[in-house]
Order: sequence, then structure tokens, then C-alpha cells
Amino acid sequence: MKAFRADLHLHTVLSPCGDLEMSPARLVEQAHLLGLNIIGITHHNSTKHAPLVEKLANKKGIFTLCGAEVTSKEEVHLLCFMPNEERLKNLQNYIDEHLKKIPNKPNYFGEQLLVNEKEEILNEEPYLLINALDQDVDEISAFVYEQGGIFIPAHIDRATFSLTSQLGFVPPDLKCHAYEISKHTTKEQMIGTAPYLKNACFIQSSDAHYITDVASAFSVMHLEELTFDEIKKALAGIDGRFCTTLAQNSIS
Repeated sequence: MKAFRADLHLHTVLSPCGDLEMSPARLVEQAHLLGLNIIGITHHNSTKHAPLVEKLANKKGIFTLCGAEVTSKEEVHLLCFMPNEERLKNLQNYIDEHLKKIPNKPNYFGEQLLVNEKEEILNEEPYLLINALDQDVDEISAFVYEQGGIFIPAHIDRATFSLTSQLGFVPPDLKCHAYEISKHTTKEQMIGTAPYLKNACFIQSSDAHYITDVASAFSVMHLEELTFDEIKKALAGIDGRFCTTLAQNSIS
């Protein structure tokens, strides 16, 4: 079994809150410099930069989980990853069907740029990506599971856009592969507030919108090899695979 550093919550310039330095090329270069082995591409309600990041990351030997940070109608942020290109397109179609179409105001919310590997602007997303879908948390979970994906509620400890902030608690019957905590807490502290999660899997991520924040928090995946199915096994804690948060296990 090998240990792999994983930061599964990263944005680029496609997210309106992403810094203009966060091009796919610069993000991948920073991930490589910091020794990440697995990255998760999670733009707000869009998958459209994920294939480019995956292409660039492959050249650096970094495995990419492609997906999006989807916002439910309760305004809960949810990390949704897909196993292949076809399922990723299905996720984008699902988002396009259910996202509320409100024009973006770049001067107020930020630009939503699609760029190429040379950092040349190709397009700009017209609708505000930080809006909510007309689907609730359970409906989004069901869709991701139906597609064979990975479903992880984001930063559940945060005071905004989390299960705890929007619903008041973490539903004990929610179907998910893991829970994400931010760098501002630990697994032990989270379980202290919700003891019924003691057997759940937790990941820790940076939620980086700026280059300097990449890998400021990460998880360690213990896998046989870098594949989507191996990561799923680690989140489930089966066949000897497992995942630990940085607070529990840091590797140099």
C-alpha cells in the first residue's frame, strides 16, 4: 500500500471567486511543486475546466478527480466527482438543466473564464455559477450515486454553505462517501459535535481559490494504485485501503 497526498477541493479562474492567477496550468504546476499526487477539480456548478486540468496533471504524474462543487437548493455545497468523461458530461448536463439562469455581473461577483493551457481566454460563462440548483441535497446525492460517482458534502464545519449552516446539523441518514472538513478544524473536533459520525470517513481539503492556498490542507489516501475505484475503496475503508486527514497523518 502506498500513501498519496490528495487535495480534493480546488478552483480555477472558472469559478467567479477564483483568483486570476488560478489558471489550470498554474494550478497544476503548484500542485506538482507541493507534492500532491491527487487533485480534485471542483468549480462552482461547472465541470468545464476539469478535462484540461486532467490533461495537464497527467503530464506531471498527478491523478485528477473530475467533478464540480454543486450547490443544492438549500445552498449546501457538495463535491461531486465522476468516474469517466461520459459521466462527467452527464453531470454537466444535470447542472445545466437545474441551475437557475441568472446573468453574472463580473464587476460584482468576479469573472468566470474558460482558458486554454497557454492561459488564453476562450470564453466566459454568462450565467452566475454560484447560484443554487433547483435540486435538494438528497436528489443530488441520488444522481451522483446513479452515475457511479463520488459524493462528499463540502466543509461541513463551516458557518456558511455547509450542511451544518444550512440544515442545522449533519443528517445521519445522508448517503455519501465521506465528509469534508476545512483546515480550521479536525476530525476529532467534528466528531465531538456530532458523535454519530464517529465511523464516517473524513477528508480535509484546501478549498483553494488562490495559488498560495493549494495544499494548505490535504488528506492522505492509502492505495495500491492511482485510480478512481481505488479512491472509492479508500473512502469506504475496504480491502485495506483507507484515508486519513492531515491532522492525523502528515507525510514529508
